[in-house]
Amino acid sequence: MRGLLPFYRGLCTLINRRARRNAGIVGSRCGFCGTQSNSKPQPRFGLLFDIDGVLVRGRLPIPAAKKAFEKLVDPQGQFVVPVVFVTNAGNCLRQTKADQLSHILGVPITQDQVVMSHSPLRMFKKFHDKCVLVSGQGPVLEIASNVGFKNVVSIDMLRESYPLLDMVDHNRRPKLPASPVGSFPKVEAVILFGEPIRWETTLQLIIDILLTHGNLSNAYQTQKIPHLPLLACNMDLMWMAEAHSPRFGHGTFLVCLENIYKKITGKDLKYEALMGKPSELTYQFSEYLIRSQAMQRQWKLPITSLYAIGDNLMTDIYGANLYNRYLEERAARKSPKAVAKRVAATGSTTAVPQEEEIDNLWESELALPSATSCKSILVCTGVYNPNAEVPSDANHCIKETVFHGHRDFRFDPALVEPGHIVQDVAEAVDLIFEQEKFVRQ
Repeated sequence: MRGLLPFYRGLCTLINRRARRNAGIVGSRCGFCGTQSNSKPQPRFGLLFDIDGVLVRGRLPIPAAKKAFEKLVDPQGQFVVPVVFVTNAGNCLRQTKADQLSHILGVPITQDQVVMSHSPLRMFKKFHDKCVLVSGQGPVLEIASNVGFKNVVSIDMLRESYPLLDMVDHNRRPKLPASPVGSFPKVEAVILFGEPIRWETTLQLIIDILLTHGNLSNAYQTQKIPHLPLLACNMDLMWMAEAHSPRFGHGTFLVCLENIYKKITGKDLKYEALMGKPSELTYQFSEYLIRSQAMQRQWKLPITSLYAIGDNLMTDIYGANLYNRYLEERAARKSPKAVAKRVAATGSTTAVPQEEEIDNLWESELALPSATSCKSILVCTGVYNPNAEVPSDANHCIKETVFHGHRDFRFDPALVEPGHIVQDVAEAVDLIFEQEKFVRQ
């Protein structure tokens, strides 16, 4: 916890200097300037909005949000540019979140405009027929079914079948000898949707499942490698609600799980996949929805630029910049010069590098990306605090800080530097329209 504010404070000076140079801090200028045209303008860009800290704080809307969305819809209530809401929340269905946003923003939002942290799970079809244990809160069984899983058990179902395994809370221990367990399916994978309510129960039972390889009738097998596939959604260490300081997120729960597993086994916990921001997979899925909207609206121009608006350096900004780097590297690998060099080195026109194999896997599900850039915009209405006191040696502070991203993502100062900083989401929309010379009619 101690490292969070020093990190943000340390970055504050460097980021603000860069952002001002990029003309990133704007006033409340209107973005609807330019020459009028008889035909409606067609956008070449799409917008990715974070929700908590950008549009709402807890259940309270941020005042600038409605102002921003008045600029993004026409008199018929249709969006003038493709828009997707990308949240690391995972405790409800996409339709539920869309309904909440429609009420808050006063504009019609569909579930196809919402990316929850668990949304990319629909692409992991090889697990959809397996028996999976799901963790989180809210309608977890319904969420799992909605993204494609057909054979699901919850932590509560596991605890009811094996009551002697949950022993931390003395008041919840069984008063009478437990009945013999009937037939309980062997768990084949574990899906972590988000932070649970009773951490001690969930941590205990997930560790039990991993160390018994899915069969709780067995004793621990600490040397059995690899453990069951583990897929986790939402890596946020903390998030911003109504409180003055950030609150624990699912990333904090993952830290607990990883350290308990390593303490018991001496080995690192391995993930089959990590989803939610800043994972590239989440941005690939978001871009797919952006392209789908453009096709539905019959906009002919390809969407070549994405703008990601968020309040958290470690998730929103890191993720957008990481995806931008992916797009740049992908373009470089597929350039004629790179292909010719690969042919000269391998003597084969069919040799495919590992990175391209991974690209092809997701592109087979989502089709080719059309975007060539993903630009990050940081707002000051959530986790990021531009008014924090800045230390005298900001560079030293950044080097010495505690990295609050997930264990499997390395710290890179370039990835947490936003392209622009603005006061709020309304100013972000103004800035984007100005950058794109987009004129709304």
